Amino acid sequence: MITAIVLIDCATDSIPEVAETLANLPGVSEVYSVAGHVDLIAMVRVREFEQIAQVIAGSISKVTGVLNTESHIAFRAYSQHDLEEAFAIGLANAD
Repeated sequence: MITAIVLIDCATDSIPEVAETLANLPGVSEVYSVAGHVDLIAMVRVREFEQIAQVIAGSISKVTGVLNTESHIAFRAYSQHDLEEAFAIGLANAD
């Protein structure tokens, strides 16, 4: 699975509508409304590298209200949540 983190600048008056539209695009797994220098962050997850361009340039950038995007491709994921789930496979609540 290839993951891209897409920082998105939107027209201020259309952030909720843009977020909803983005969340429904194939390849977009989550959209977050955030504080800071961007308005939204979209998580893109696809199986093949070529699909990144299709989702970001072909879909996200074309949504009405999207003014600018900045994309970051993830090389490796480090997540305590994922580690805990992997070690708990097959175990009932061990508490």
